[in-house]
Amino acid sequence: MSPSPSDQPIRLTQFSHGGGCGCKIAPSVLREILADTPFASHMAAAYPDLLVGIEHGDDAAVYRLNESQAIVATTDFFMPIVDDPYEFGRIAATNALSDVYAMGGRPLFALAIVGMPIGKLPNEVIRQILAGGEAVCKAAGIPIAGGHSIDAPEPIYGLVGIGVVDPRRVKTNAGGQAGDVLILGKPLGVGIYSAALKKEALSADQYAAMIAATTQLNTAGADLAGIDGVHALTDITGFGLVGHLLEITRASKLAARVEFARLPLLPGVAELAQGGFTTGASQRNWASYGAEVSIGSLAEWQQAVLTDPQTSGGLLVSCAPEARQAVLDVFRQHGFAGAMEIGGLHAGTNVTVAA
Repeated sequence: MSPSPSDQPIRLTQFSHGGGCGCKIAPSVLREILADTPFASHMAAAYPDLLVGIEHGDDAAVYRLNESQAIVATTDFFMPIVDDPYEFGRIAATNALSDVYAMGGRPLFALAIVGMPIGKLPNEVIRQILAGGEAVCKAAGIPIAGGHSIDAPEPIYGLVGIGVVDPRRVKTNAGGQAGDVLILGKPLGVGIYSAALKKEALSADQYAAMIAATTQLNTAGADLAGIDGVHALTDITGFGLVGHLLEITRASKLAARVEFARLPLLPGVAELAQGGFTTGASQRNWASYGAEVSIGSLAEWQQAVLTDPQTSGGLLVSCAPEARQAVLDVFRQHGFAGAMEIGGLHAGTNVTVAA
């Protein structure tokens, strides 16, 4: 068993200005940066086998090899969200592989991305980070086949994930259909937990729940993609639940309604959020897309939950109502006992969240 945060002589989080997926560039800034990218509008015509590119903010690129095989490629890395180096490595690797699963694929191998402040972090700490990543890849049944490392001012770790998928089973943000139900695989609140952890306000049980959630591989993705009624699939990470749901509604040209009371939350998240344990990334997320979201009379802390940046968060499935039970069964077969229907898609635009 890995040591608790209090046993660590070095706090990894002290080296980074932001942790986990909370250090993503804000959604509005990213859209502005990519808006005039010259190759974006011409990619589909120039590369017909590139089935998924950057058009709709999907989780990974997908390139067709033949009628039954396509390559899924993604990369994800970030600064520490916890102080335990082994757990940081596990969380970062689990998060990176999630993008392969979110496209309906199965990972084949990974490459490590490593940036470390050499001379400031002991080599043993760095080895523990890499060991955590290797442990997750072993659990996924894949090797880390190489990678790249640099001397960096902040600790950075992640993976390039390479997977395979049947082109006919690729699930994108654009596949949602009016009348679909929305099912979320993991509880929310990782960013709120991380804010509490930095202020030493997270209990031992909550820390254990955080590690369990963020290191659970989203292996259900490939089986979910095989269900005929599943139309769209993504994972919830740095832009929060509402941010990633908006990617589906924009791409699918639909609206969504979410019931806050049905959202699965990590233990004590509501109380922590009401106590002010939220992240700056949550505020940046709302500033980026809040104009497209109606939350009615929901409280400020509930807004923070909706925009809370998730690190290694759950899969969000958009499926036909008749596929609801099959989706829940797959989630439970893969160990996601808390998977929950949270709302649905309908004609219109934007996202509405009801109490």
